[in-house]
Amino acid sequence: MEAITSKIENFIAKHHLLSLATYGDELWCCSLFYAYDSEEISFIVATDTQTLHGSNVVKNHTVAGTVAFETKTVGKIQGIQFKGTMTLCDEGKEFYYKAFPYARIMNPTLWKIRLDEIKMTDNTLGFGKKLIWKRGS
Repeated sequence: MEAITSKIENFIAKHHLLSLATYGDELWCCSLFYAYDSEEISFIVATDTQTLHGSNVVKNHTVAGTVAFETKTVGKIQGIQFKGTMTLCDEGKEFYYKAFPYARIMNPTLWKIRLDEIKMTDNTLGFGKKLIWKRGS
């Protein structure tokens, strides 16, 4: 698997909530807890296919989203925007259950978001500093 910059990976590892945008029959977004699989460079998330965003993904696997550090201090702003492909998965269950052990009793439907592109804004490196990662580049 190709290397992802340590700054991006460290940021992703420190957080656990993403905002996801989907489009199927209509545009929708949601917030989801995630576990990060650094070997596959993917997020593992749980959501039901009966939700609007879940039914959108069944029809259109392409998704986009964000993970952000909430701050009012401009010099501390950090966050990522991502684009990827979201599919049902079984192999990521242990990643998810390790991060969220209580989810095991809920037996959720788990999905993998294979990250294809990440743009990180990191003002701790200088105002408006961007780091870009693309799968295969």
